[in-house]
Amino acid sequence: MEKQKGEICIVCDREKSVGIHLYTSFICVDCEREMISTQTSDPKYQYYLEKLRRVKNPPLYS
Repeated sequence: MEKQKGEICIVCDREKSVGIHLYTSFICVDCEREMISTQTSDPKYQYYLEKLRRVKNPPLYS
């Protein structure tokens, strides 16, 4: 049997096989669930905002 390859989540930096794509970025289903259930007053909310900024400004490779 061949192991299914995953993608690297931009939030948790782990390889996962199920999730969503935002432009060229991948967010795993676990992080997606955590983000949508986080209140704006929670300190984790700021962490998620910082991680999501990577979607808007993808890294440049030269």
